[in-house]
Amino acid sequence: MTPSEKTTTMAHASRVPWLTLRRKEALEAWLFVSPTLIGFVIFFLGPLIAVGLYSLTEWNLLSQESTFVGVANFRDALTVNPDFWHVVRNSALFALGLVPMNMALALMLAIALSRPFFGVVFFRTIFFAPVITSAVAWAIVWKFLLQGEAGAVNQLLASIGIDGPNWLREPNWAMFAVIVTRVIKMVGLNMILYIAALQAIPRDYEQAAQLEGASRWQVFHMVIWPLLAPTTLIIMVITTIGSFKVFDHIYLMTGGGPENGTLVLAYYIYQQGFEFFNIGYASALAIIMFVIVLALTIVQLILRQKGSG
Repeated sequence: MTPSEKTTTMAHASRVPWLTLRRKEALEAWLFVSPTLIGFVIFFLGPLIAVGLYSLTEWNLLSQESTFVGVANFRDALTVNPDFWHVVRNSALFALGLVPMNMALALMLAIALSRPFFGVVFFRTIFFAPVITSAVAWAIVWKFLLQGEAGAVNQLLASIGIDGPNWLREPNWAMFAVIVTRVIKMVGLNMILYIAALQAIPRDYEQAAQLEGASRWQVFHMVIWPLLAPTTLIIMVITTIGSFKVFDHIYLMTGGGPENGTLVLAYYIYQQGFEFFNIGYASALAIIMFVIVLALTIVQLILRQKGSG
């Protein structure tokens, strides 16, 4: 290559734009996802890493003294502190009561309200309204309704000759009362999800089964219910995670009582962190709750895959 040709080639290369089409598309893609990515790092990944670091320390929020203790907080929670397993048991009872009740009621409401009839929009709105109602207002109102003899619920029961308990002050009834009020609050969301899934099922399947002589129960059990499996899995996962994260109802209605009968894991973490100021121990409990919820979610996914297979 002659010097003049080399000079011409170098001049041509210098005129080649750095921002090629491929690089431009990549840059635009990163610009589009950057708000979500920045929010994820700031509000999720960053706090998660911070909680993990705090869980390895003994940090008192009042004295601001921090000491590295390794896994001592986890060992104390799992093997030493008797309250921890009591709290886990309460959280499991809450989830076992809330999840089946919520899903069953949501499915029944969805079946009843999935077909068009006069006033169907009104009834859907009525059942969905608690979902968008303030959780604080909802819990406070139900706390007054479930008081002893002065509560509206017990007054209604007394009018038909039933002596109702003090719902929120008796250990045998407090957990049940909190579960029921939570179910009523959130069932509308799952109802809407089931309605959408039911309306997406072609009517031809149901009509074909009826022509073959299937009863209404057989149509539901053999046709509709299997087609609802993906939606059911999503609802089960969301409701299970929500049941372990419940805080506002416990805080406002029972405060974890009576006799720690409604003291669940989320509220126990709050107590340790912001009432007893043990930030390190509360962070360790938060990590444990994260692992529990993650494990339950994975188990549900595995069981669903085995069932569909």
